[in-house]
Amino acid sequence: MEETGGANVAWFDDIDLDDRASVGGKGASLGELRRARVDVPPGFVVTTAAFRRFAREGALPRAVANDVARGYARLCAEAGDDALPVAVRSSATAEDGAAASFAGLQDTYLSVRGEANVLDALQRCWASLHGEAAVAYRSRLEVREEEPAMGVVIQRMVEPRSAGVMFTRSPLSGDPSVVCVSSSWGLGSSVVGGEVTPDEFVVNKVTGLVVRSTISDKEIRHVPLEAGSGTREEPNPPELRTRASLETSELRALTEIGTRVERHYGCAQDIEWAVDGRGTIFILQSRPETVWSARDREAAAQRALETPKAKPFEHVFSFFGPRKT
Repeated sequence: MEETGGANVAWFDDIDLDDRASVGGKGASLGELRRARVDVPPGFVVTTAAFRRFAREGALPRAVANDVARGYARLCAEAGDDALPVAVRSSATAEDGAAASFAGLQDTYLSVRGEANVLDALQRCWASLHGEAAVAYRSRLEVREEEPAMGVVIQRMVEPRSAGVMFTRSPLSGDPSVVCVSSSWGLGSSVVGGEVTPDEFVVNKVTGLVVRSTISDKEIRHVPLEAGSGTREEPNPPELRTRASLETSELRALTEIGTRVERHYGCAQDIEWAVDGRGTIFILQSRPETVWSARDREAAAQRALETPKAKPFEHVFSFFGPRKT
């Protein structure tokens, strides 16, 4: 999809990584995952062209509002729910790249119901592009963008039994042979936000064996509000607090999916996921792992600097042995 021309919305099925400029990092990755036949909840992206119209006019343009309303109505119709809960998530053009993730620095709104609330959350996401934390992060990493822009993902909510994150490379040791999974009951926001100590699992990519598991006391969980928009925190039932939030079969399935996604992108990934009440695994986001990848790039660059340059024809002389003088 071309950013010039100015479509206000783009559906996941019509976009991929090449569309980062028009839908932002998160939106482009979700479209790419759909093309890779990974289970992603359906949705669309409000494009950077719509953002720029909003920025020029200083108010939500009617054409943008109408297109977003139609997109939300389509999701509602497909789900058979006139007030379908959706996630409204920032998708800036600079985020989720190999060098920087911007994770948590721009706004996300969960379980948003109703057209008016969706449009309000959209504008709040746009505003977060110029929030203090996001601006400071771009400045610190010297992200060079002539004009930062933001797409916004609007996506059907998953009501998860369990959710969390996984890394297709150990975030502690950098070991690429394992997948590391953090999991808790309810929405993944409790894990991402650090409000619960999650269960931790390490799974061997080749054998599928769980090589280490730590089951925590998960005191609370985040759940969608039964009515209206938003989420709430509630205590976990006593019988769930110290029970593993994932079955072994689900860990193996997550590992297989994570490995497949890593292979598709060609680099280690940081993945958000959710398992619904029927046991279906959904991928909510995938972005390149940045910490160990950056160390690898630095080490490779250092090795290149430290390796002396060969003289012309040196390989020929070394083959025939030292010259006699």
